[in-house]
Amino acid sequence: MKIIKFVLILLFTSLTIVSCKNNSESKETIVYQCPMKCEGEKTYTKEGSCPVCNMDIKPVQHNNNNNNSVESHQNDEISETSIFNLTSKWNTEEGNTIELKDLKGKTLVMVMIYTTCKAACPRLVADMRSIEAKIPDKFIDDINFVMVSIDPETDTPKRLKAFAIENFMDDKQWTFLQGEISDVREFANVLAVKYKQISPMDFSHSNIISVFNSNGELVHQQEGLGVDNKETITKILELQDK
Repeated sequence: MKIIKFVLILLFTSLTIVSCKNNSESKETIVYQCPMKCEGEKTYTKEGSCPVCNMDIKPVQHNNNNNNSVESHQNDEISETSIFNLTSKWNTEEGNTIELKDLKGKTLVMVMIYTTCKAACPRLVADMRSIEAKIPDKFIDDINFVMVSIDPETDTPKRLKAFAIENFMDDKQWTFLQGEISDVREFANVLAVKYKQISPMDFSHSNIISVFNSNGELVHQQEGLGVDNKETITKILELQDK
């Protein structure tokens, strides 16, 4: 009897150790990652913010080979790399307040400008209009051309509306956005657009036009002024066939 009792005690102790080990492991299954993957696949074991874009890093997967990520449970319609993960608020030229996810469902052609610019921005505007002009009419309702101001203090919704009218960009396929300075900076970081204020009314900035699919995932970028936009047009039209 003593031998049997000893074996039972040993077996119970072993099961308890295994159970505790499993519980301990389950507490360490969550890893964190920037939703925009600014650092590629790099992950963290603690909550915090992305050192590149300053967004809060989010739990993305379990280490116990569970294929369902925490993020996908929270929103299974938006991927980790979608700009629709950004929760910033934006004012449109029509005076409405939206989030980027409100633009979901259409191909997005986006550029960052400011309305008082006398050098690069007029060329970027011309490039955007050139792209629009080459899109067949049957697709135009499925595309949203978005102009994001890097000078939100000057570019009020009223000013953006006037700019849209002045530049014949007041049709429904055009959207102008004004946001908080911190949100503009965050969005620029996500797009790899660099800008710097060099005087009260002047900025130096990157000249990049970005194309996103209907789920807010970056699929193409065109860099430069007055460049051949054939590849950009091709990518936009490919998205209409999907």
